[in-house]
Amino acid sequence: MDLVNHQFRLAARPVGLPKPTDWQYTEEPIPTPSEGELVVAISYLSLDPAMRGWMNAGASYIDPVEVDDVMRAGAVGRIVASEHPDFAVGEHVYSAFGVQEHALSDGNGVIKIDPELAPLPCYLGTLGMTGMTAYFGLFDTGRMQEGDTVVVSGAAGAVGMAAGQMAKIKGAAVIGIAGGEEKCGWIGEDLGFDAVIDYKTEDVRRALREAAPNGVDVYFDNVGGEILDAVLTRLARGARIVICGAVSQYNATEVRGPANYLSLLVARASMTGMVVFDYAARFGQAAAEIAGWMQEGRLISREDVIDGGVSAFPDALLKLFSGENTGKLVLKVA
Repeated sequence: MDLVNHQFRLAARPVGLPKPTDWQYTEEPIPTPSEGELVVAISYLSLDPAMRGWMNAGASYIDPVEVDDVMRAGAVGRIVASEHPDFAVGEHVYSAFGVQEHALSDGNGVIKIDPELAPLPCYLGTLGMTGMTAYFGLFDTGRMQEGDTVVVSGAAGAVGMAAGQMAKIKGAAVIGIAGGEEKCGWIGEDLGFDAVIDYKTEDVRRALREAAPNGVDVYFDNVGGEILDAVLTRLARGARIVICGAVSQYNATEVRGPANYLSLLVARASMTGMVVFDYAARFGQAAAEIAGWMQEGRLISREDVIDGGVSAFPDALLKLFSGENTGKLVLKVA
Protein backbone atom coordinates (compact mmCIF):
# COMPACT_ATOMS: atom_id res chain seq x y z
CA MET A 1 0.00 0.00 0.00
CA ASP A 2 1.21 3.51 -0.83
CA LEU A 3 1.95 5.09 2.54
CA VAL A 4 0.98 8.61 1.38
CA ASN A 5 -2.57 9.98 1.38
CA HIS A 6 -3.09 12.72 -1.23
CA GLN A 7 -5.84 15.29 -0.62
CA PHE A 8 -7.35 18.49 -1.96
CA ARG A 9 -7.95 21.19 0.62
CA LEU A 10 -9.78 24.47 0.14
CA ALA A 11 -7.11 27.18 -0.03
CA ALA A 12 -9.40 30.18 -0.65
CA ARG A 13 -13.09 30.88 -1.16
CA PRO A 14 -13.69 31.09 -4.92
CA VAL A 15 -15.10 34.11 -6.69
CA GLY A 16 -16.90 32.79 -9.75
CA LEU A 17 -15.58 29.51 -11.10
CA PRO A 18 -13.03 27.80 -8.82
CA LYS A 19 -9.49 28.34 -10.08
CA PRO A 20 -6.28 26.42 -9.36
CA THR A 21 -5.20 28.82 -6.61
CA ASP A 22 -8.39 28.04 -4.67
CA TRP A 23 -7.01 24.55 -3.99
CA GLN A 24 -4.09 23.12 -2.08
CA TYR A 25 -2.87 19.65 -3.06
CA THR A 26 -1.50 18.09 0.10
CA GLU A 27 -0.20 14.78 1.33
CA GLU A 28 0.08 13.13 4.72
CA PRO A 29 0.61 9.60 6.04
CA ILE A 30 -2.28 7.19 5.65
CA PRO A 31 -4.10 7.27 9.01
CA THR A 32 -4.08 4.38 11.46
CA PRO A 33 -7.43 3.69 13.15
CA SER A 34 -7.82 3.87 16.92
CA GLU A 35 -10.52 1.97 18.81
CA GLY A 36 -13.91 2.64 17.21
CA GLU A 37 -12.44 3.89 13.92
CA LEU A 38 -11.92 2.58 10.38
CA VAL A 39 -9.88 3.57 7.34
CA VAL A 40 -11.35 3.53 3.84
CA ALA A 41 -9.42 3.44 0.57
CA ILE A 42 -11.49 5.65 -1.74
CA SER A 43 -12.47 4.11 -5.07
CA TYR A 44 -14.74 6.81 -6.56
CA LEU A 45 -15.59 10.42 -5.69
CA SER A 46 -18.95 12.05 -6.36
CA LEU A 47 -18.79 15.35 -8.27
CA ASP A 48 -21.88 17.49 -7.65
CA PRO A 49 -22.92 21.08 -8.46
CA ALA A 50 -23.75 21.56 -4.76
CA MET A 51 -20.03 21.40 -4.00
CA ARG A 52 -19.68 24.93 -5.37
CA GLY A 53 -22.10 26.21 -2.72
CA TRP A 54 -20.26 24.39 0.05
CA MET A 55 -17.18 26.51 -0.70
CA ASN A 56 -18.97 29.75 0.15
CA ALA A 57 -19.07 31.30 3.61
CA GLY A 58 -22.44 32.12 5.12
CA ALA A 59 -25.57 30.37 6.33
CA SER A 60 -26.85 27.45 4.28
CA TYR A 61 -28.46 24.04 4.74
CA ILE A 62 -25.02 22.66 5.64
CA ASP A 63 -21.91 24.21 7.19
CA PRO A 64 -19.44 25.50 4.62
CA VAL A 65 -16.13 23.78 4.03
CA GLU A 66 -13.58 25.77 6.01
CA VAL A 67 -10.42 27.08 4.40
CA ASP A 68 -7.59 24.53 4.88
CA ASP A 69 -10.06 21.66 5.35
CA VAL A 70 -10.25 18.65 3.01
CA MET A 71 -12.92 19.38 0.40
CA ARG A 72 -16.20 17.69 1.23
CA ALA A 73 -17.37 15.01 -1.23
CA GLY A 74 -19.41 11.86 -1.20
CA ALA A 75 -17.34 8.77 -1.94
CA VAL A 76 -17.39 4.99 -2.06
CA GLY A 77 -14.49 2.74 -1.15
CA ARG A 78 -13.24 -0.37 0.60
CA ILE A 79 -12.33 -0.68 4.27
CA VAL A 80 -8.59 -1.41 4.56
CA ALA A 81 -8.20 -1.17 8.35
CA SER A 82 -10.76 -1.30 11.12
CA GLU A 83 -10.95 -1.12 14.90
CA HIS A 84 -14.72 -0.63 14.73
CA PRO A 85 -16.97 -3.52 15.81
CA ASP A 86 -19.55 -2.86 13.09
CA PHE A 87 -17.21 -2.63 10.10
CA ALA A 88 -14.84 -5.27 8.76
CA VAL A 89 -11.83 -5.04 6.46
CA GLY A 90 -12.89 -5.73 2.88
CA GLU A 91 -16.40 -4.30 3.17
CA HIS A 92 -17.45 -1.55 0.76
CA VAL A 93 -18.99 1.63 2.15
CA TYR A 94 -20.33 5.07 1.25
CA SER A 95 -20.02 8.35 3.16
CA ALA A 96 -18.89 11.96 2.78
CA PHE A 97 -15.25 10.92 2.96
CA GLY A 98 -13.87 13.97 1.13
CA VAL A 99 -11.50 14.54 -1.76
CA GLN A 100 -8.66 12.25 -0.75
CA GLU A 101 -7.33 8.76 -1.32
CA HIS A 102 -7.88 7.43 2.22
CA ALA A 103 -10.33 8.53 4.89
CA LEU A 104 -10.43 7.96 8.66
CA SER A 105 -13.94 7.60 10.10
CA ASP A 106 -15.66 6.84 13.38
CA GLY A 107 -18.45 5.10 11.50
CA ASN A 108 -21.05 7.87 11.79
CA GLY A 109 -22.83 8.35 8.48
CA VAL A 110 -21.06 5.37 6.92
CA ILE A 111 -23.35 3.10 4.87
CA LYS A 112 -22.45 -0.42 3.74
CA ILE A 113 -22.97 -1.11 0.02
CA ASP A 114 -22.84 -4.27 -2.09
CA PRO A 115 -20.75 -4.11 -5.29
CA GLU A 116 -22.32 -7.41 -6.38
CA LEU A 117 -25.76 -5.76 -6.72
CA ALA A 118 -24.61 -2.69 -8.66
CA PRO A 119 -21.33 -1.11 -9.80
CA LEU A 120 -19.74 1.13 -7.19
CA PRO A 121 -20.29 4.40 -9.16
CA CYS A 122 -24.04 3.70 -9.16
CA TYR A 123 -24.04 4.16 -5.38
CA LEU A 124 -22.96 7.77 -5.99
CA GLY A 125 -25.72 8.26 -8.53
CA THR A 126 -29.09 6.60 -8.94
CA LEU A 127 -28.67 4.39 -5.84
CA GLY A 128 -27.07 7.26 -3.92
CA MET A 129 -27.81 10.84 -2.98
CA THR A 130 -28.79 11.94 -6.48
CA GLY A 131 -31.36 9.17 -6.75
CA MET A 132 -32.67 10.01 -3.29
CA THR A 133 -32.89 13.68 -4.30
CA ALA A 134 -34.93 12.86 -7.39
CA TYR A 135 -37.23 10.51 -5.49
CA PHE A 136 -38.09 12.75 -2.55
CA GLY A 137 -38.03 15.96 -4.55
CA LEU A 138 -40.53 14.58 -7.02
CA PHE A 139 -42.86 12.62 -4.78
CA ASP A 140 -42.69 14.50 -1.45
CA THR A 141 -41.87 18.10 -2.30
CA GLY A 142 -43.48 18.03 -5.76
CA ARG A 143 -46.39 15.78 -4.72
CA MET A 144 -46.49 14.34 -8.24
CA GLN A 145 -49.64 12.47 -9.23
CA GLU A 146 -50.45 10.16 -12.11
CA GLY A 147 -51.49 12.23 -15.13
CA ASP A 148 -49.42 15.28 -14.18
CA THR A 149 -47.31 17.13 -16.71
CA VAL A 150 -43.79 17.27 -15.29
CA VAL A 151 -40.94 19.43 -16.57
CA VAL A 152 -37.36 18.65 -15.55
CA SER A 153 -34.46 21.00 -16.23
CA GLY A 154 -30.91 19.70 -16.31
CA ALA A 155 -32.66 16.57 -17.56
CA ALA A 156 -29.48 14.86 -18.76
CA GLY A 157 -27.74 15.39 -15.43
CA ALA A 158 -27.55 13.03 -12.48
CA VAL A 159 -30.71 14.16 -10.67
CA GLY A 160 -32.63 15.19 -13.76
CA MET A 161 -32.31 11.88 -15.58
CA ALA A 162 -33.56 10.04 -12.50
CA ALA A 163 -36.42 12.44 -11.75
CA GLY A 164 -37.72 12.29 -15.30
CA GLN A 165 -37.67 8.51 -15.43
CA MET A 166 -39.36 8.21 -12.03
CA ALA A 167 -42.09 10.57 -13.18
CA LYS A 168 -42.67 8.40 -16.26
CA ILE A 169 -42.81 5.26 -14.12
CA LYS A 170 -45.52 6.86 -11.97
CA GLY A 171 -47.65 7.88 -14.95
CA ALA A 172 -46.71 11.48 -15.72
CA ALA A 173 -46.10 13.13 -19.08
CA VAL A 174 -42.48 14.28 -18.90
CA ILE A 175 -40.77 17.16 -20.69
CA GLY A 176 -37.00 17.34 -20.35
CA ILE A 177 -34.91 20.47 -20.86
CA ALA A 178 -31.24 19.91 -21.73
CA GLY A 179 -28.47 21.41 -23.83
CA GLY A 180 -27.19 19.95 -27.08
CA GLU A 181 -28.28 17.40 -29.67
CA GLU A 182 -26.56 14.43 -28.02
CA LYS A 183 -28.09 14.97 -24.57
CA CYS A 184 -31.53 15.73 -25.93
CA GLY A 185 -31.44 12.66 -28.15
CA TRP A 186 -30.44 10.49 -25.20
CA ILE A 187 -33.23 11.58 -22.87
CA GLY A 188 -35.79 11.39 -25.66
CA GLU A 189 -34.79 8.12 -27.30
CA ASP A 190 -33.12 6.13 -24.52
CA LEU A 191 -34.95 7.44 -21.45
CA GLY A 192 -38.32 7.82 -23.16
CA PHE A 193 -39.22 11.38 -22.18
CA ASP A 194 -42.40 12.51 -23.97
CA ALA A 195 -40.88 15.77 -25.20
CA VAL A 196 -37.42 17.31 -25.15
CA ILE A 197 -36.42 20.98 -25.36
CA ASP A 198 -32.89 22.02 -26.34
CA TYR A 199 -32.37 25.30 -24.53
CA LYS A 200 -29.30 26.03 -26.65
CA THR A 201 -31.21 26.11 -29.95
CA GLU A 202 -34.89 26.58 -29.03
CA ASP A 203 -37.02 29.30 -27.48
CA VAL A 204 -37.88 27.54 -24.23
CA ARG A 205 -41.07 29.51 -23.58
CA ARG A 206 -42.44 28.83 -27.05
CA ALA A 207 -41.45 25.17 -26.90
CA LEU A 208 -43.22 24.79 -23.55
CA ARG A 209 -46.43 26.22 -25.00
CA GLU A 210 -46.36 23.46 -27.62
CA ALA A 211 -45.26 20.61 -25.34
CA ALA A 212 -47.50 21.52 -22.38
CA PRO A 213 -50.64 23.18 -23.83
CA ASN A 214 -52.53 22.68 -20.55
CA GLY A 215 -49.70 23.96 -18.38
CA VAL A 216 -47.06 22.45 -16.11
CA ASP A 217 -48.17 20.67 -12.92
CA VAL A 218 -44.69 19.95 -11.49
CA TYR A 219 -41.44 21.67 -12.37
CA PHE A 220 -38.31 20.00 -11.05
CA ASP A 221 -35.74 22.79 -11.22
CA ASN A 222 -32.03 22.05 -11.30
CA VAL A 223 -30.80 25.17 -13.07
CA GLY A 224 -32.65 28.36 -12.04
CA GLY A 225 -32.12 31.55 -14.05
CA GLU A 226 -33.79 32.13 -17.40
CA ILE A 227 -35.21 28.62 -17.67
CA LEU A 228 -36.99 28.96 -14.32
CA ASP A 229 -38.45 32.24 -15.55
CA ALA A 230 -39.68 30.58 -18.74
CA VAL A 231 -41.42 27.75 -16.89
CA LEU A 232 -43.07 30.21 -14.52
CA THR A 233 -45.09 31.54 -17.47
CA ARG A 234 -46.57 28.07 -18.18
CA LEU A 235 -47.88 26.95 -14.79
CA ALA A 236 -51.14 25.03 -14.42
CA ARG A 237 -53.49 25.87 -11.54
CA GLY A 238 -51.97 24.58 -8.29
CA ALA A 239 -48.58 23.82 -9.83
CA ARG A 240 -45.66 22.80 -7.62
CA ILE A 241 -42.12 23.98 -8.31
CA VAL A 242 -39.34 21.98 -6.67
CA ILE A 243 -36.18 24.03 -6.11
CA CYS A 244 -33.54 21.32 -6.13
CA GLY A 245 -30.65 23.36 -7.50
CA ALA A 246 -29.63 26.36 -9.58
CA VAL A 247 -26.47 25.40 -11.42
CA SER A 248 -26.72 28.44 -13.70
CA GLN A 249 -26.27 30.69 -10.67
CA TYR A 250 -23.64 28.89 -8.56
CA ASN A 251 -20.65 30.72 -10.02
CA ALA A 252 -22.40 34.07 -10.47
CA THR A 253 -21.12 36.97 -8.40
CA GLU A 254 -24.70 38.30 -8.29
CA VAL A 255 -27.51 35.73 -8.18
CA ARG A 256 -30.46 36.43 -10.47
CA GLY A 257 -33.84 35.72 -8.93
CA PRO A 258 -37.05 34.91 -10.83
CA ALA A 259 -38.60 37.92 -12.57
CA ASN A 260 -41.89 36.10 -13.23
CA TYR A 261 -42.58 35.07 -9.64
CA LEU A 262 -46.05 36.66 -9.67
CA SER A 263 -47.13 33.74 -11.84
CA LEU A 264 -47.19 31.81 -8.56
CA LEU A 265 -50.02 34.04 -7.39
CA VAL A 266 -51.98 33.80 -10.63
CA ALA A 267 -51.70 30.00 -10.76
CA ARG A 268 -52.12 29.52 -6.98
CA ALA A 269 -48.85 27.67 -7.25
CA SER A 270 -46.06 26.94 -4.79
CA MET A 271 -42.27 27.01 -5.00
CA THR A 272 -40.52 24.91 -2.38
CA GLY A 273 -36.89 24.13 -1.71
CA MET A 274 -35.80 20.58 -0.93
CA VAL A 275 -32.67 19.21 0.74
CA VAL A 276 -32.16 15.47 0.50
CA PHE A 277 -30.65 15.12 4.00
CA ASP A 278 -34.09 15.84 5.48
CA TYR A 279 -35.24 12.41 4.30
CA ALA A 280 -32.35 10.33 5.66
CA ALA A 281 -34.66 8.17 7.78
CA ARG A 282 -36.43 7.00 4.60
CA PHE A 283 -33.42 6.37 2.33
CA GLY A 284 -33.78 2.62 2.71
CA GLN A 285 -37.39 2.69 1.49
CA ALA A 286 -36.49 4.79 -1.53
CA ALA A 287 -33.40 2.74 -2.40
CA ALA A 288 -35.42 -0.47 -2.37
CA GLU A 289 -38.01 0.92 -4.79
CA ILE A 290 -35.36 2.46 -7.06
CA ALA A 291 -33.37 -0.79 -7.14
CA GLY A 292 -36.54 -2.65 -8.09
CA TRP A 293 -37.15 -0.32 -11.03
CA MET A 294 -33.56 -0.79 -12.17
CA GLN A 295 -33.79 -4.60 -11.96
CA GLU A 296 -36.99 -4.48 -14.03
CA GLY A 297 -35.24 -2.38 -16.67
CA ARG A 298 -37.60 0.54 -16.14
CA LEU A 299 -34.96 2.96 -14.85
CA ILE A 300 -31.58 3.51 -16.50
CA SER A 301 -28.56 4.68 -14.53
CA ARG A 302 -25.68 6.37 -16.34
CA GLU A 303 -22.38 7.34 -14.76
CA ASP A 304 -19.87 9.55 -16.56
CA VAL A 305 -16.61 8.30 -15.02
CA ILE A 306 -13.35 10.25 -15.28
CA ASP A 307 -10.32 8.04 -14.72
CA GLY A 308 -7.76 10.49 -13.39
CA GLY A 309 -7.11 9.93 -9.72
CA VAL A 310 -7.43 12.56 -7.00
CA SER A 311 -5.04 14.88 -8.85
CA ALA A 312 -7.67 15.36 -11.59
CA PHE A 313 -10.26 16.75 -9.18
CA PRO A 314 -10.08 20.54 -9.91
CA ASP A 315 -10.46 20.11 -13.67
CA ALA A 316 -13.05 17.35 -13.33
CA LEU A 317 -15.22 19.52 -11.07
CA LEU A 318 -15.39 22.27 -13.70
CA LYS A 319 -17.03 19.89 -16.18
CA LEU A 320 -20.23 20.24 -14.14
CA PHE A 321 -20.47 23.94 -14.93
CA SER A 322 -19.61 23.71 -18.62
CA GLY A 323 -22.27 21.05 -19.23
CA GLU A 324 -19.79 18.45 -20.48
CA ASN A 325 -21.15 15.49 -18.55
CA THR A 326 -24.16 13.31 -19.31
CA GLY A 327 -25.54 11.47 -16.31
CA LYS A 328 -23.76 11.33 -12.97
CA LEU A 329 -20.21 12.71 -12.98
CA VAL A 330 -17.79 10.53 -11.00
CA LEU A 331 -14.03 10.67 -10.50
CA LYS A 332 -12.22 7.33 -10.29
CA VAL A 333 -9.58 7.46 -7.55
CA ALA A 334 -8.28 3.89 -7.40
